[in-house]
Amino acid sequence: MEPSDNTNSALVKEPMLFLHTFNRIPLEIDHGNGPYLFDKKGDKYLDFFAGLAVNALGYAHPKIVKAVTEQISRFAHVSNSYITDIQIEFAELLLKHSGMSKLFLSNSGTEANEAAIKAIRKKYGAGKTIYALTDSFHGRTYGALSITGRNKYKKGFEPLLPAIGHINFNDVGDLKSKVDENTAAVFLEFIQGEGGVNEVSQEFVTALKELKEKFGFAIIADSIQCGIGRTGKPFSHCYFDLLPDMITVAKSIGGGLPLGALLVNENFKDIFNVGEHGTTFGGNPVSCAAGKVVLKEVFENGLMEHVYSSGLYLKKELGRIKNSYPDKIKEVRGRGFMLGVELGCDGSKVVQLMRERKILVNCTNVKVIRLLPPLIVTKEDIDIFLENFDESIKDL
Repeated sequence: MEPSDNTNSALVKEPMLFLHTFNRIPLEIDHGNGPYLFDKKGDKYLDFFAGLAVNALGYAHPKIVKAVTEQISRFAHVSNSYITDIQIEFAELLLKHSGMSKLFLSNSGTEANEAAIKAIRKKYGAGKTIYALTDSFHGRTYGALSITGRNKYKKGFEPLLPAIGHINFNDVGDLKSKVDENTAAVFLEFIQGEGGVNEVSQEFVTALKELKEKFGFAIIADSIQCGIGRTGKPFSHCYFDLLPDMITVAKSIGGGLPLGALLVNENFKDIFNVGEHGTTFGGNPVSCAAGKVVLKEVFENGLMEHVYSSGLYLKKELGRIKNSYPDKIKEVRGRGFMLGVELGCDGSKVVQLMRERKILVNCTNVKVIRLLPPLIVTKEDIDIFLENFDESIKDL
């Protein structure tokens, strides 16, 4: 199965064909099954990265394959000029399990955040400030990039949107000093992904709620990575006594296909008029067919409960490994199947050591090994990961 002519290898062709925006992992993927990926050489890898938290049900899930095949046999795309049953069914499920009133379907998370920014600007006007948190990541289009807190993604692309500010992560004093009657909204990931799997504190959320009651701004929960059951609850804000004004979701809701959504409460259900926002491909019928399977498996067939209990086990065992190597591991944090292991050194070596052991993990924020396995992984899969992770840390 290995290419007979190296000049035809995708690894050779890639830099000649694409703009250099990704550091590709040197694997040519052939297919996937369950939580495993197989390369062109036939090697099998346990995937604890899941396509950046996208493949909630793993690869080639039979229910997704069936749903997508049936839908594409009917029609792949008709545009949002028409009403489609699958889009309605998907929307009903997502609203039911989010507690929100209406939604707008997009292709991606960054587009969902763009829609949220437009909704905020329309309701509060251009003169009020939209805040986000430092170390946040909300996307790469201009509005989403403007509210993103990590400066490395913004360098060289200024000027960005005006009337945008940032609050130091979990800094209640900074929050209180910045938020006032001129605040339109606060965007936040209740568990930051790209920022290093950092969870917002109860103290910060309590202060945020009190300030909202005083000044009347909106709270937008970016649940693009930490939503749809990944933390063991429907969304990560469910660990707090707070229902946001808006929720943005994407990644796992499409079951591997492009799909995102902006969910809004009663206060925003009539925010847009016809023609004020739109999308060509958002809410694609084939994506919605896959998404309907994901929502049913996560919220109605017990998968979220599995994530909660298995996530506790995984975090506890990672804590045990941390105690064995206190000089190499500083902290284990996160919830469910969104966990971060902060190392005392650059994490790229651990990523490499794990890949040599046929386990795929991701490093973010230089020193944090980010674990985002498919929600379907079993205790046996987790134990295989833990054994190899222990050995990799030992070999550091």
